[in-house]
Amino acid sequence: MACREQVQWVRPPFCQCCGLPFEGAITTAFECGNCRDFEPQFASARAAVVARDPVLDVIHRYKYHRALWFEPFLAGLLLEAAVPQLAGQGWTRIVPVPLHPTRQREREFNQAQRLAACLSAATHIPLQKGLVQRTVPTRTQTQLTRAERRANVRRAFAVARNQKLDGERIVLVDDVLTTGATTSACSGVLRAAGATEVCVWTVARGI
Repeated sequence: MACREQVQWVRPPFCQCCGLPFEGAITTAFECGNCRDFEPQFASARAAVVARDPVLDVIHRYKYHRALWFEPFLAGLLLEAAVPQLAGQGWTRIVPVPLHPTRQREREFNQAQRLAACLSAATHIPLQKGLVQRTVPTRTQTQLTRAERRANVRRAFAVARNQKLDGERIVLVDDVLTTGATTSACSGVLRAAGATEVCVWTVARGI
């Protein structure tokens, strides 16, 4: 596919926490200023490619126009990057970032859940749908500042009732990571429920 030839893969050097790529000859592990200030609740976040066209255009059509024929392309990017990194690392569940029920009815599907299902099938790590629930119909994050994004999702998620996650190591999946506000909020409720570690994987990483 011509689109695949145009993608920019996320390669080192990048922030060891949020995966933000940097240009330059940095050879030692480092953490970006945002992570030092923000202190995200996930242990690490990684993405397959940089969030720019054509990937961003494809994701937009997939999410908002039900262009499901793009799913193999997006899932393929995620699997190529994530599967080798997750293999043999003892992760116990794959969890998609949830949509609020109202938003899911509008879209008719949750793109994160479908991508998470592809990753689960490739890694044989069990998929856990419905473990995290979005309890507040938050505004879309697209036009919000970094601080507004954090406030928007601060109390937006909850772990399903009676779920105990003691000792679990969870892979949280979404389509795009920009500031990390949404995935950090999800990771926080998972850790509060007993998960010992949460890593994040997305198709694309905003820069």
